[in-house]
Amino acid sequence: MGRIVELCGEIAAAVEEGADGFVLSPEAWSQLREDWPEEDIQDGINLVTDSFFQAELVEAADSLSARLVEILGAYGEEKAFSRAASGQATLDIDVIQQLAHRVEQLEEILEAFRDDEPPDRQGFDALQRRLIDFGIEDEMRPDGANPDGKAPPVGDD
Repeated sequence: MGRIVELCGEIAAAVEEGADGFVLSPEAWSQLREDWPEEDIQDGINLVTDSFFQAELVEAADSLSARLVEILGAYGEEKAFSRAASGQATLDIDVIQQLAHRVEQLEEILEAFRDDEPPDRQGFDALQRRLIDFGIEDEMRPDGANPDGKAPPVGDD
């Protein structure tokens, strides 16, 4: 394992970005071939490329997720959530639920990769609580009463 890390370090220092991804100059190939088989060099280039793209993906996902946490967090306020729930907001409540669910998953994954502080989640967490409660309010009313005061319909139990 230590040797492949050494090879990847040498490759990372020598690769250049070309039209088809990362490439090694003929001189770098020649120098690496003195100590490494060509298959190992190509595997090393692939690992360096994958590592680079993973880092870029994590950085882009972190930036996007932080912005979505902020935007969705605005719906954590009671007034904004009520507007969304009644269909009067820019985003439909179903869209908000879907986005919040995916952003939560993304935030969990990003915890393993973040070096910096995560975004302020106060509003987003309030939104998550409101979404959990959304739709069960009627079920939680005493005696199953509807908000209009009428009794719920009796089913064929």
